[in-house]
Amino acid sequence: MTGPEAGRAEPGQVGVVLVSHSAQVAEAVAELARGLAAGGPTAPVTAAGGTPGGGLGTSAELIVAAAREVDRGAGVALLVDLGSAVLTVKALLLEDELPPDSRLVDAPFVEGAVAAVVTASTGAPLSEVVSAAGEAYTYRKA
Repeated sequence: MTGPEAGRAEPGQVGVVLVSHSAQVAEAVAELARGLAAGGPTAPVTAAGGTPGGGLGTSAELIVAAAREVDRGAGVALLVDLGSAVLTVKALLLEDELPPDSRLVDAPFVEGAVAAVVTASTGAPLSEVVSAAGEAYTYRKA
């Protein structure tokens, strides 16, 4: 978890990892979600974007480290941006590399991230965090 919200998470909260092909995109979405969830203890959220060398892509190493960072024992919700990020997270889940109760969330990246962090910040269980993020597919913009 990075930024001023580090350390504000309650024990037992669901953690959220935002996996993007771009470190800047992942960090920006994490910052947005934290800002919109403000007003009380904010769930642990961190970005796992790009490659270790700073390039575009996904990194299993960065994803595992991020998931471990936000794990508070209540589960970890992983939201991803593009196809290879999905494949990387699925492989990590199959290989049992992520903390217990880690879930790949089928949700739009930005709206889903905000819904996940806001819901997790209320102390909701992983199933509700996943559901809230997935419901972001129904948000109408027109």
